[in-house]
Amino acid sequence: MLLEAYGFTDETDKKALLDFKSQVSEDKPDVLSSWNNSSPLCSWKGVTCGLRHKRVTRLDLGGWELVGVISPSIGNLSFLISLDLSNNSIGGTIPHQVGNLFRLEYLDMSYNFLIGDIPVDLANCSRLLELDLSRNDLGGGVPSEIGSLGKLEILYLGFNNLGGKLPASFGNLTSLTDVILCSSKLEGRIPDDLARLIESVSVSSIRREQFHWSFSSLLLQYFLTSGRIPTSFGKLKNLRIVALHGNSLGSYSSGDLEFLKALSNCTQLRTLSVRLNRLGGDLPTAISDLSTNLQQLNLRMNFISGTIPYDIGNLISLKRLVLSKNLLSGPLPNSIGKLSSLVDLDVSSNRMSGEIPSSIGNITRLEKLYLSNNSFEGTIPPSLAQFKYMLSLWVGSNKLNGTIPHEIMQIPSLFHLDLSNNSFTGCLPDFINPLERLGTLSVAHNKLSGKLPQVLGLSLIGESLSTRKFF
Repeated sequence: MLLEAYGFTDETDKKALLDFKSQVSEDKPDVLSSWNNSSPLCSWKGVTCGLRHKRVTRLDLGGWELVGVISPSIGNLSFLISLDLSNNSIGGTIPHQVGNLFRLEYLDMSYNFLIGDIPVDLANCSRLLELDLSRNDLGGGVPSEIGSLGKLEILYLGFNNLGGKLPASFGNLTSLTDVILCSSKLEGRIPDDLARLIESVSVSSIRREQFHWSFSSLLLQYFLTSGRIPTSFGKLKNLRIVALHGNSLGSYSSGDLEFLKALSNCTQLRTLSVRLNRLGGDLPTAISDLSTNLQQLNLRMNFISGTIPYDIGNLISLKRLVLSKNLLSGPLPNSIGKLSSLVDLDVSSNRMSGEIPSSIGNITRLEKLYLSNNSFEGTIPPSLAQFKYMLSLWVGSNKLNGTIPHEIMQIPSLFHLDLSNNSFTGCLPDFINPLERLGTLSVAHNKLSGKLPQVLGLSLIGESLSTRKFF
């Protein structure tokens, strides 16, 4: 047999696995007890052999609580198709001999304590479909040679200490469907060619989420990426999730939001989060042209100016709209009342003005409404009493006046109510139906007078109302 002529037999595999065993210890008793010279190789636990040649094709050791390092002899398992070492306590480096496994299609070393660089020799594993090295302590950068793995569909490198720039060769990975790169120290621009790869892109939070390149999601949160968001993402017609928060994707200037117009082509888009970047310029009217399937829109903590366009009411599927901590001005458009699916509306800490539109009461599913730290004026519309599920209502630090509508005090689900730092006058309304769930009430720094309603105990309101008369 030709393989035997080159010295590659099942004995080669047996020796390689015994070498591997010699470098690890087992927390679980007898996990590798079957790995011995007296037992047939193909009967060893975790080992699968080919039916014809009896060579090792699969090695499934995931979650075996192995401690130690990976023997370089692993590279002698030349018929190996699948290697799973995930969820162990394996340390040391990934031996470059892994690159000898030219038949390898699945490689999972996630959830270990591996250090060092990602070996460039992995580029020799040209048949790789899935590569998961996430949740380790790998350093260095993402080798540009990874770009030669043209069949790669799943690439998980997140939650490591990878640094440097994302190589332009990523644009060659045309088969990718899922990518996780988050919780790393990667930086630099998002390659323009990247958009060719994905129908969903995910680059999620360094803290907890993922860079899910599922080509229906794009997650690059807390990725330390810089440069503008490429308008080429608009070519990803099946894109559902774009999560790019916690980066440096803007330059505080007007061109930072051009990508929003391009994303109007992504008719399947469900989530768009670009909070905590340096995005500047006026909020474009194109935001109203985003997919009517959009459910979450988060632009929080940027430097976005201008006004909220009237046609924001076109986004009829929105459940969460977060525009807080920007430089937005002007009124909250009356069309906001068309967003009947909204659960969370946050425009706090801007420069908005005008009256609170009465149409907001049409959003009967609303649970959280944050309008605080703006310059809203006029009175609180009684239509807010239509809220059936409201938990948090924050309108503090505005220029609101008039009396506090007694209807507000009858929302039974209300838990947080902040009316502080306005110019409300008169008495605090009596509680016809006591707010049994109320946990926080702040009406400090208004022009209120009179006694507190008897149903409202001082223990409930804490220090915001410390006397029976307040001004």
